[in-house]
Amino acid sequence: MASAFEILAEPHRRAILAMLLASERSVGEIERRLRIPQPAVSKHLRVLREAGFVTATVDAQRRLYRLNPQPLQELDAWLAPFRRFWSLHLDALERHLDRQQRAAEPSAHASRPTNKARAKSASRRKP
Repeated sequence: MASAFEILAEPHRRAILAMLLASERSVGEIERRLRIPQPAVSKHLRVLREAGFVTATVDAQRRLYRLNPQPLQELDAWLAPFRRFWSLHLDALERHLDRQQRAAEPSAHASRPTNKARAKSASRRKP
């Protein structure tokens, strides 16, 4: 069996999982949203089902697929020690964006009159 990373490397499979986040879906719904042929959707769903990423239930004459979070939780646990590598970069980006926003705020306020200046101007216009 392929690894979880190999399974999730396929863009259509990731798109299917993203769709299933919201609610369960039938093969037909997935086919219409992805605009790929039904046999391709069925193949991707079979791979995801065999790997445990989705489960299927039969409703009359259609199968409904839903997300199974367990394998994703296992991936998340495996990735946890590596988060520090990108967390530092994301934290640095957040600080940089905060500095830029703070630097831009005074110039935005400098072009607008203060409440005190507006009140003074208004009092001069009164007869």
